[in-house]
Order: sequence, then structure tokens, then C-alpha cells
Amino acid sequence: MNQARPEFELGKDLVGLEGLSGATITGILDTAEPFKEISERAIKKVPVLRGKTIVNLFFEPSTRTRISFEFAEKRLGADTVNISSSGSSVVKGETLVDTARNLEAMRIDMVVIRHSSSGAASFLADRIPSNVINAGDGQHEHPTQALLDMLTIRDRLGRIEGLKVCIVGDIVHSRVARSNIFGLQALGAEVAVCGPRSLIPRGIEELGVESFNHIEDAIEWADALNILRLQLERMSTGFIPSLREYNRVFGVTRARLARAPRDTVILHPGPINRGVEIDSAVADGPQSVILPQVTNGVAVRMAVLYLLAGGVPGGAEAAKQEIS
Repeated sequence: MNQARPEFELGKDLVGLEGLSGATITGILDTAEPFKEISERAIKKVPVLRGKTIVNLFFEPSTRTRISFEFAEKRLGADTVNISSSGSSVVKGETLVDTARNLEAMRIDMVVIRHSSSGAASFLADRIPSNVINAGDGQHEHPTQALLDMLTIRDRLGRIEGLKVCIVGDIVHSRVARSNIFGLQALGAEVAVCGPRSLIPRGIEELGVESFNHIEDAIEWADALNILRLQLERMSTGFIPSLREYNRVFGVTRARLARAPRDTVILHPGPINRGVEIDSAVADGPQSVILPQVTNGVAVRMAVLYLLAGGVPGGAEAAKQEIS
């Protein structure tokens, strides 16, 4: 598969960005470009996955990611089935592998999985022949979120290589942070993190990541800030004194941004805790690309589905010709 571009090596599944080459990540982003154009058409359909059956297997609550995948699948003409843990046999004690093998017996083609356990997507991918896409597994990775983040940065700033990107907030609980670190570094960006020491993983510098203790320093350094929410549902007590104190020390405010030496690009994967990690004036301001992130999420997921189904990456123009 994908013989037209030997350096592009996506494989059967997308379970993470760790280990993917810059050429592979660039190929995904380039393939996403024409899919953005399709989403602007009056009829937002291109039937490249007609006849394919995709199962969205979500063992964790999700709104944005699940809906984004559903839009992507339907715009490519696939048949989709949505399964959540509350409505499946998992609540009756069925294992993940049993669930997947029963789905395989129904002759499915792809599985999009979100799970609370790190490694669940890889575990599943190793045991079924269908393509598996990781929509977030525990504190491990969330590859399509990082891909859409990188596409959004590239759209706004024209490149990834040589940029300085700081990920701000709850790094220790974030699968988005891990995928962004791997992806951005593969494309030649410098990556830093910023947040309370209690929310920064020990040894993160070993990944080649700089660490800031003060949000003012991060803003001065960065070309783009990717601001993460506090994942209170994953925290025990003691990580932060209070939400108000977190906002006072690490909140990205308009006053802090005004002192930046450049027009720093503001990203946020959502959902946004306004007045905690980011102020409304920043989230809705001219430097924010939060809504373009949502738009790009559908295009990136269309690209991943298309490529895993055997689509040939070759830059935006070649993909446009193939899917027109």
C-alpha cells in the first residue's frame, strides 16, 4: 500500500504519533488540505469509503472527538455504528477483545476507539485485522488531536519547522500533550511545557522538552501556545490549591498576551474552562484559532480514514485529483 510515496509509512493503524516520521505526518497534513475544501461544498460528500463499515467504540465520554469522527466518516460515504460503554456488553463484563471479535464477525473495516486505559488502542490493533484509530487512550496519546493542532498552526504561521510551541497546563494527565510533543518534534519544532510542578511529568526534559515555571516566560518564548484544560476528573486532591489560584498564576489573559513580543497563536483542544486556564477575551480574540481547530479536526480525520483505507498520499494537489 502507498507505493507512490515510499517514505510515507502509516501502516495498518494509527495508535500514536510516537515513532512516526516527519514525512508521514506531513503526508497526513497534506492529504487533509483538500478535505477542508470538500467541507465547504454545498454537498459535503465524496464517496471514497462507500461500502466500508466503521465502528466508533467509545468507552469514555466524548462529544467533540466522537462527532468529528462521525462527520468525517459520513462525508467519506462510510456506514457508521456508534457504541458507548454504557450501551454495550462491556457493562455486563465482556472484555475489550471479546467486543472487538464480535464486531469483526459482523465484517467491519475500521474501529475508532477511545478508552480510559493507556495502551488500549494498541492492544486492540494487535488482535484484530481491521484498521484501528486511537481517539484517545488513557494518558497515552490522542494522535488525531495533535494532527489537527499541527495543521492549524501550519495554516496560521505557514510552517512547523523552526517554530516554538509551548503546551500549557495539565501536562501530567494529558494524552494531547504527548502526541503534540512527538508530532511537533518530528516536524522540526521546538517544544516546551508550562504549568505547576505538580502537573509536569518528572523527567519530561528527557524528551527534549524545555519546561517553564512561569506563564510570562512561556508567552515571551513561544510562537504558539496550546492551552490544556485542568482534567479535574483525573486528579486526586493536592495538584493545585484552587481554580482561582491557578488562573492567577498560570491563566492566559489578555494583559499577559499584550506584553508578548509577537502575536502568539492561541490553541485549545477543548472543552474550555473559561476564567481558569484561559480568559474569554483570549479564547474569542484575534490570536485564537480554536474554531479553526474544530474545522480542521474533520479534515484531518477524513485524511486518516482515507489513507488507512488505502488512499495514496502525494500532497494536496494529487489528493484533490483523486477525490474530485
